[in-house]
This record gives sequence, C-alpha cells and structure tokens, in this order.
Amino acid sequence: MKVGVIDYGVGNLGSVLRAVEELRETPVLVNRAIDMHATDCLVLPGVGNFTDCMNMLEAGGWVAALHDEIQGYNRPLLGICVGMQLLADRGFEGAESPEGVSGLGFVPGEVVHLKTLGCQNRIPHVGWNGICCPNRPEFLFNGIPDQTDFYFVHSYAFIPNDESDRIATVDYGIQVTAAVGRGRVWGTQFHPEKSSRAGFQLLRNFFEGQQC
Repeated sequence: MKVGVIDYGVGNLGSVLRAVEELRETPVLVNRAIDMHATDCLVLPGVGNFTDCMNMLEAGGWVAALHDEIQGYNRPLLGICVGMQLLADRGFEGAESPEGVSGLGFVPGEVVHLKTLGCQNRIPHVGWNGICCPNRPEFLFNGIPDQTDFYFVHSYAFIPNDESDRIATVDYGIQVTAAVGRGRVWGTQFHPEKSSRAGFQLLRNFFEGQQC
C-alpha cells in the first residue's frame, strides 16, 4: 500500500515515514498536492499552531486538492496532532479574529484552548496518558484495550459537533477528545508514531482497514 505523508511545510515527518516503513507499507512523501492522487491513503501531520498550518495548506493549494481526494475519490485520511485539529470547521490557535480560522471541515466542530474547557492541569498537556474509546466498535482501536497509554503534546482540544464523531477520549482533569472519525476521515490528538507498540497497532489498523 502506498501511504502518502503530506509535506506541506511542517516538520516532524521523519518519524511518521519510519513508522510506515516499519509496518512494511510504502511511504510516499507527498510535497505537491497533485501527487496525492497516486497514493492509497493519506496521513496529515501537524506541528505548530492551527492558523500557521492552515495558511501553509492554503498557500500550497492543498485545501481544494484534499477536498477533491476525500470527497471526490473517497481517499482515506488520518490526521495526527494538529493534523487532527485541522479536520475541524474552525480553530482559534493563532487566530487574529474572534471568529477563529476556517479549517478543512471534514469533521464538524471547533478547536479551542484547554483552559477554555476548564482544564486546571499544566498546559501544554505533554506526556503519556491512557485513552478510553466510548464509541466502540471502532476499527482503529482493534487490539488496543481501554486505558492504553499514548503520547500527547498539545494545548488545544477538538470539540466535535456530533458526539458520535468522538471515538476516543483522554482524562486530563477534564475529558478531552483523543481521536475523531467521520466517514473515511480519522484523526488522533496523540502521536501514534511516537506511542510505541500501541501506536504502531493503531497505524497498522488504519492501513489494513483500507485494504479490505
């Protein structure tokens, strides 16, 4: 399977590419929007803040191309960390307007600061935490028990409009979205490529789920 890892100007792509290789799939570093069409599924990483990432996606012509691939060709997509947040309708990190910044809109919802949700724990949320999957069955978490630890680094959280799109949560003083899914689009707030065996199992589930 050709796994397209989208390179739109953010860093931290090496660990994702290595994870794909270790799982014996074929990683394809996609640095032109047109090249997404030659892949079987897509991974959208994200590092930094929501506004900067969306600006880079817009500047590179990725937004329209992603909508073509996801909605026109039903291409599977997995967003990681800020990449998951970009799936929302809008986000507020780095936004100059109180209205926020438009996201990709694949999973209806918005991305807000953890403090806005009443989180009293140290921010950013950095480290290993156990997740809970309230909406099982969900193939992404096959073979992964509840409360399995994954690695998180974030200050903002995804609030889906539809609770059924929230497929996993993490307790960080409050319940925080750990993963979302709608149609053939999924996202994880944690970094599966940095989450040891459990993270690799989740990536394997994603890849194998597209081969059915």
